[in-house]
Amino acid sequence: MQAMVLDKPGQAVHMRSVLRPEPAPDQLLIKIAACAVCRTDLHIVDGELPNPKLPIIPGHEIVGRVVSCGINVHNFAIGERIGIPWLGWTCGHCRYCRNGHENLCAKAKFTGYQIDGGYAEYTVADARYCFRIPEIYDDVEAAPLLCAGLIGYRALKMAGNADRIGIYGFGAAAHIVAQILRYQGRKLFALTRPGDVAAQDFASKMGAAWVGDSDTMPPEELDAAIIFAPIGALVPAALRAIHPGGIVICGGIHMSDIPAFPYDILWREKQLVSVANLTRQDAVEFLALAPKVPVRVTTESLPLSQTDIALMRLREGKLTGAVVLIPDC
Repeated sequence: MQAMVLDKPGQAVHMRSVLRPEPAPDQLLIKIAACAVCRTDLHIVDGELPNPKLPIIPGHEIVGRVVSCGINVHNFAIGERIGIPWLGWTCGHCRYCRNGHENLCAKAKFTGYQIDGGYAEYTVADARYCFRIPEIYDDVEAAPLLCAGLIGYRALKMAGNADRIGIYGFGAAAHIVAQILRYQGRKLFALTRPGDVAAQDFASKMGAAWVGDSDTMPPEELDAAIIFAPIGALVPAALRAIHPGGIVICGGIHMSDIPAFPYDILWREKQLVSVANLTRQDAVEFLALAPKVPVRVTTESLPLSQTDIALMRLREGKLTGAVVLIPDC
């Protein structure tokens, strides 16, 4: 089969013929129909996340159909359409796995990081971490739901019942969260890279009550702020923007260093938290909610052979919504 392979962080991924994998007893073999490109993929390719399996096939927002099932898999059928997210395996026995926090499992393995992912024609995945996709979504539209959607949803859950929510960085995850906020009748304030008119126009179309540059203050105090941009300097900015008792949620797996800031902007019971991965329960909840909104995903499709172009455009901040890779054959 053909796959885009990363041999060493900091190098370009390249097309290579590799053996088609065979499913282990607890796995599914999937013929890939679509795989969205995520900023986490970029962090892996650029060497900002440590110790990937090498060589690695990146990609963790995967939609495809079951080709064969391992001997222990009985809850999926050949031909079914499924989605594969970032969290690909956990031990199932540690205190985090036993208490509903499997996203914190120290032995967890991640799709496209320690497990070969979706920049390929086929992949294998642990059946426990595969999910049926709502029929209202085609393959391309469904792919970004598997990370941008799930991580966005988990970040939003951490905001609790906050009514006025600021989002810093308006890309794939933000435009999904924006639709949920509109559905729930909450107020969105979108803060983008200074001067990014395209992103601000996009946020307005997604229902933002106010859009502006991330180096300015929103016109109202926020109840919560979600930071999707991997920029540490946004943390003190967001802390200044929330009211006492509010919360700032860092939604990315990687962020540049957070600069020193005065204790006064954290004081008065403001909270600063991070989102780590996702749980299967998040997937169940979000995939049930998305069709009700209904969440619609802005996408652009590229052939798998143009993966480097997709990554370059993401690196340069030139994407609106999500780019989705389609196997060339």
